[in-house]
Amino acid sequence: MEISARLVKELRDRTNAGMMDCKKALQECAGDMEAAVDWLRQKGLSKAARKAGRATGEGLVASRLAGDNASAAIVEVMCETDFVSRGEQFRRFAASVAEAVFTRKPESHAALLSLLGDGLNNQIATLGENMSIGRHAFLEVSAAAGLVSCYIHSNGKIGVLVELACENQESAKKPELQELGKNIAMQVAAANPAALDKESLDPALVERERAVYRQKTLDEGKPANIVDKIVDGRINKFYQEVCLLNQAYIRDDKLSVNDVVNACAKALADKIAVRRFVRFQLGESSPA
Repeated sequence: MEISARLVKELRDRTNAGMMDCKKALQECAGDMEAAVDWLRQKGLSKAARKAGRATGEGLVASRLAGDNASAAIVEVMCETDFVSRGEQFRRFAASVAEAVFTRKPESHAALLSLLGDGLNNQIATLGENMSIGRHAFLEVSAAAGLVSCYIHSNGKIGVLVELACENQESAKKPELQELGKNIAMQVAAANPAALDKESLDPALVERERAVYRQKTLDEGKPANIVDKIVDGRINKFYQEVCLLNQAYIRDDKLSVNDVVNACAKALADKIAVRRFVRFQLGESSPA
């Protein structure tokens, strides 16, 4: 099968594997991009498979946090150049979009655009660059007690919301829980977990990983009677990489995030749980 240079380049951009390896992968997989990604991973040639599809763009992730930490909003606002994104006018507009999400809670991208009216087009005309609104989210405490934490990375390209639940409303006011929320939001920003825990992972994703690890283990020539055990070990390591509660804590890698949550719960004499999180990295996907 003839493989185009465009396909080879796309696979290289996604995996950071060599050009010839990418061409061979596509030939082996009859031009199927996703199968080629897995083929490279099975051969140990993909250096960036888990980063596949994470595009970049200019603009800002803006947020609005309630004064009582009970709710928060987050939104992506995109533009063409970093120069415009650093300007005060663009920053004010991004903040106003976050405020609209916070106060009006639009249920869809179309509803948010409708709320903005001519505001977006006016900014485009004034700043002289094409602009767009990306994803948005609104979180509020969904348990009897708790808080929502917000973190925007210093470059404005990554934003995170995290909801923590507790049983005693007084705990939500304590600096220990507020600090925990901030630190977990920073964890999500830095480590980019795919899910809260292994039960929350897409089963299809787990099976895909298991198939990759099995083929890789077989290709390594491991004895057939220990292949399953090796694959199980690699799946457990996968959980530690992509599940928030299983990840090594960024401030002390001897602890898991779950260990840190439990330590805070013990200190406050309360039950504490991470209920959910939202992470936006500017431009990584289109709004629904």
